[in-house]
Amino acid sequence: MKLSRIHPIFYHVRIEQFRLQRAIRNLLDRRKFAMDKAADSLPFTVKKHQSLLRRKLGDSDPQLQENKIVNLRLAIPNIDGILIKPGEVFSFWMLVGRTTRSKGYVEGMQLSRGEVKTGIGGGICQLANLLYWMALHSPLQVIERHHHSFDPFPDDHRTLPFGSGASVFYNYVDLRFLNPTDNTFQIRVWLTDKHLKGALLSSQLTEYTYHVEERNHRFLEQDGRTYRENELWRSVIDRRTGEKRAVEFIMHNFAEVKYRWQADEH
Repeated sequence: MKLSRIHPIFYHVRIEQFRLQRAIRNLLDRRKFAMDKAADSLPFTVKKHQSLLRRKLGDSDPQLQENKIVNLRLAIPNIDGILIKPGEVFSFWMLVGRTTRSKGYVEGMQLSRGEVKTGIGGGICQLANLLYWMALHSPLQVIERHHHSFDPFPDDHRTLPFGSGASVFYNYVDLRFLNPTDNTFQIRVWLTDKHLKGALLSSQLTEYTYHVEERNHRFLEQDGRTYRENELWRSVIDRRTGEKRAVEFIMHNFAEVKYRWQADEH
């Protein structure tokens, strides 16, 4: 049995070890990370997206969603306006930094070790989800992305395919993408009363547009447990002619369902 399962102190020690290892790797990393911002928006829109700030998440405490909004308000200014220049790497945690009480972050919902928990800064994965979805609709190359290992809540006002989010946990579970083009890209993110909104912009009109779709979605039973499975694919479309130039496999998702599910509900 792992020490982290014997006593919580071993788990936290292990977490700090992972964080130290990532910090050291960051120092040794020769790549240039995106750090510059611009107050003015770049002229061309690559992708826009928005997600609801409040929706029904099983029997969870609605106050956690209000706390999430507090956390998003603190995290967003660290990313809004960031420029991703040719050859640069975007890193979620290098920009947001550690979410602590001293910075004003509060208890929010976190998905950890197969369970729904609370933690300081919880809920900002919604921001990572939005950023990842926009990156999938661009020439940016996702070089680090982690997925949730389980499906915690039934769908409620879900607008994106299952499994299209991104899990983040300071600092070693990161979201990163590389700009391999000659274009400069910019991220704008903001809050309204009801939505988290974002736009991915560029200095030049991109040659292609992208369409992401879900395939082979299903629920299945194995050994007394319920699982959810699907695939995500991306079409690359010539902006000028509308011709489909390529169809790319993105990922296969397979996760345990943590809520009560019946076959006739889907």
